[in-house]
Amino acid sequence: MEFHKVWCAVALGVLLPFSWAHTDFFTSIGHMTDLINTEKDLVVSLKDYIKAEESKLEQIKKWAEKLDQLTATATKDPEGFLGHPVNAFKLMKRLNTEWGELESLVLKDMSDGFISNMTIQRQFFPNDEDQTGAAKALLRLQDTYNLDTDTLSRGNLPGVKHKSFLTAEDCFELGKIAYTEADYYHTELWMEQALKQLDEGEVSSADKVYILDYLSYAVYQQGDLGKAMALTRRLLELDPEHQRANGNMKYFEYIMAKEKETNKSSPDAEEQQEKETEVKKKDYLPERRKYEMLCRGEGLKMTPRRQKRLFCRYYDGNRNPRYILGPVKQEDEWDKPRIVRFLDIISDEEIETVKELAKPRLSRATVHDPETGKLTTAHYRVSKSAWLSGYESPVVSRINTRIQDLTGLDVSTAEELQVANYGVGGQYEPHFDFGRKDEPDAFKELGTGNRIATWLFYMSDVSAGGATVFPEVGASVWPRKGTAVFWYNLFPSGEGDYSTRHAACPVLVGNKWVSNKWLHERGQEFRRPCTLSELE
Repeated sequence: MEFHKVWCAVALGVLLPFSWAHTDFFTSIGHMTDLINTEKDLVVSLKDYIKAEESKLEQIKKWAEKLDQLTATATKDPEGFLGHPVNAFKLMKRLNTEWGELESLVLKDMSDGFISNMTIQRQFFPNDEDQTGAAKALLRLQDTYNLDTDTLSRGNLPGVKHKSFLTAEDCFELGKIAYTEADYYHTELWMEQALKQLDEGEVSSADKVYILDYLSYAVYQQGDLGKAMALTRRLLELDPEHQRANGNMKYFEYIMAKEKETNKSSPDAEEQQEKETEVKKKDYLPERRKYEMLCRGEGLKMTPRRQKRLFCRYYDGNRNPRYILGPVKQEDEWDKPRIVRFLDIISDEEIETVKELAKPRLSRATVHDPETGKLTTAHYRVSKSAWLSGYESPVVSRINTRIQDLTGLDVSTAEELQVANYGVGGQYEPHFDFGRKDEPDAFKELGTGNRIATWLFYMSDVSAGGATVFPEVGASVWPRKGTAVFWYNLFPSGEGDYSTRHAACPVLVGNKWVSNKWLHERGQEFRRPCTLSELE
């Protein structure tokens, strides 16, 4: 069991280069890929250890076979055998010297190399927070994309190249992690999946008694007393002496009897409870529901009349000298707010350069805390990011110039190019890029005003998931490598456009790399003049 746990940790882990500190491996595929080589190295080391043990056992086996034949002959006629002086000498030599050598060989520890390698690598292994983060990511994907536990367990996901499945023990571990977070809904789902796989005959170290113990409590916490009792009865059939289950059963029976008495005296109580449950369901966050629907591609469809207003074109950046003879391809993604996509706007070579510059600096992405005004990590933004300046690379400088030429906005007051890599279930829940009126100090330290616009490069294709969605208007923009999307966060008046509230959907399958440029108000006074209307 311990051996299995060690290798589970290796399988889930990620190794950073020796100079990197341990930080949230699960938040970046870019960092996690490095651990594939680490695990491969450990497997090679393990195979070397196995070969060494096999070689040692082979030597011992040959010795045993030789001595077996010799002693069989000697014991038939001991006196006659020892009558030969060579046999007498060799017996003395074997017992005095050779058996001692054999003892040394048997006691020799062949694991030194493997244990030494494990010790060195272990300092870079993931910790409990990483495993919990990866588990929560699976649960997040399950909810966002309406995946049942059986689909996830069997690895039947769209666009997968390397199919993998979850064992009953894996399902049990997911259920336990949900349980420690008091997430009884997912505890029930994954404990039931573990139980189902065991009932179907899967051989596993997972114990049905433990599973039923967690499952019955999770079901009880969700108010299904009858099902909790049925599960507890099944547990007691397997382990009649289970102390907690026996105590729970007595308590469940007491509660059940009490509820029956209450229902008799107040026949409308059950109906009232059903109404309250229905109200709770209706109170489910509407934005969350819209966000998840858009992530699944179930967003609002434009009317034909609105669709006719969307065009594709060759764009020269309003007669920018660099693009008059070689205009870029541009297409409309949405009308209000206006979201445009530029095609073939960043080359594969530029993408690789940006990624290589960013990888050593990737750290957990942060958000502005409106209360403190400081940057902090948040559960709703799961990715790693790095910032690149135009001064450090001609490629980054060229990209900045391209953004300025095509938007007509001054990038000298913009923030540095932010590069982000989304890990397992990586996402950024609905948010605004601009500072609202209740956040007057959001970008005070920059001294360049609010974020007037956002430019977003897609630096990879994504097999499934990973869309940029706008819940307020129902728009979904899907990643396409080498393209970029652009929108204004502020009206010309400087007022925030609340319809630009957007989110990065969780990556279901694949790896998502993006980079973005936030352009600020300062320097745009004559490039994008104010209008007389507040919302124009």
